[in-house]
Amino acid sequence: MTSAAQGGVAMKWAETAAAPADSRFRGRRAQPLTIRINHWLNALFIVLMASSGLEIFAAYPSLGPQGAQYSWYPWQGVAPPAWSRVGGWLAGGRHWHFAIAWLLVLNGTVYLAYFFGRGEWRRRMFLPARDAINAARMFGYYLRVRRNPPPPEFYNGLQRLAYSSIAIVIVLQVLSGLAIYKPVQLHWLLALFGGYDSARVVHLLGLAFIALFVLTHVALALLHPRELLAMITGGPRG
Repeated sequence: MTSAAQGGVAMKWAETAAAPADSRFRGRRAQPLTIRINHWLNALFIVLMASSGLEIFAAYPSLGPQGAQYSWYPWQGVAPPAWSRVGGWLAGGRHWHFAIAWLLVLNGTVYLAYFFGRGEWRRRMFLPARDAINAARMFGYYLRVRRNPPPPEFYNGLQRLAYSSIAIVIVLQVLSGLAIYKPVQLHWLLALFGGYDSARVVHLLGLAFIALFVLTHVALALLHPRELLAMITGGPRG
């Protein structure tokens, strides 16, 4: 198959994937209003959480206890660049971080209520029995090991895996953040992460994973502008 033909297949897949196949979603837009609002609010809150978190990290830009820093971390003592931080100083970063955290939790609670209450989990959540093979085939297509993508669905298995994985990472971010914030009151939670310094590592790695996910998500959205438009307009009704 020529590259032009492959591009045509990919475009056709992107156009048809927006329409849900499940009859339970008939008449519902591909991206309902609640999910669209949650999506764009999450984008804003995550950026503010990340930048204020980097401001907090800049107060001690090292990993490991003082005097026994971890040798595997190559940027000991290197603060994140000023343009990536919000808050101006440690206290300002903390004020931003905790204020936005409440908004993020509230937004997430609304999303989860809609996600499960309206059955959206059926077409968005990664279910291994349904999606594992599809995800492997889609991954093979992206690596050009397979010539054609798997049959179109609302989301392919790889998308469902990515979206479900990032939800798990966000939960770990919340828990590790709470352990760092209240290490005495939540000592049992801190112990689950292996101590204060280990919790900081988990929190920073979680931020790196989320940043990588966002960059990949934006790049793929730009490659499939119809899906990006659907997140603004809602897309077609099923």
